[in-house]
Amino acid sequence: MCTAVTYQTHDLYFGRTLDNDTAYSLNVTVTPRNFPLPFRHGETLSRHYAILGMAHIAEGYPLYFDGVNEKGLAMAALNFPGYAHYNTVLPDRNNIAVFEFLPCILGRCATVAEARCLLENLNLTDTAFREDLPPTPLHWLLADRHEVLTIESLREGLKVYPNPVGVLTNNPPFEYHYTNVSNYMGLSTDHATSQFKKRIPTKNYSLGMGALGLPGDFSSASRFIRALFVKENSVSEHNEKSNVNQFFHIL
Repeated sequence: MCTAVTYQTHDLYFGRTLDNDTAYSLNVTVTPRNFPLPFRHGETLSRHYAILGMAHIAEGYPLYFDGVNEKGLAMAALNFPGYAHYNTVLPDRNNIAVFEFLPCILGRCATVAEARCLLENLNLTDTAFREDLPPTPLHWLLADRHEVLTIESLREGLKVYPNPVGVLTNNPPFEYHYTNVSNYMGLSTDHATSQFKKRIPTKNYSLGMGALGLPGDFSSASRFIRALFVKENSVSEHNEKSNVNQFFHIL
């Protein structure tokens, strides 16, 4: 039950919630620049950007849930059961195990544009880290200060979607969530405007009535809409403390 959000003011703020029915041993983790990261189906990544994020450390290897590199490119992995599909190793492709995906992108790419080029020949494999750590069904939010992508590995292939709303939750796939936004285009931070005939008495007896219909449950579709509405109507002063404080309110 995760929600990832970008918040653009004079700078980019990127973060996510991590709500799961399984507990993980997570640590704030720094992978220093050029720290060797062996890949199962290729050479060790020995030259790469530094990465900071939340990870479970297994056998000295950082299994990242989310992170940002030294260039400001940020990425978060969110649960995506029932839809995520990974392949076996394919010839003539850049084969990357799911647990290697985040360090592969953040280690090699400084921008979303560079990541998009890398993704053109990338194949996410179903390789397990070890027997008790099988591949997790995931999809990803990737952002820099200029653009945002959603990345999903589906049965029909690796899908890379422009994400102009800068929000991601869980199932269903991103295309559904983006289409679903149109169902809530009537939401407003202003007073509600009556669509009844003038002879029918109506009034705004409370603040916030323009947002009646904003979902309040915890489903992924509702969290997507709620996070988007709140962040798009958020205001903060142009300083770090105010922006970070507002970002936590959004989450």
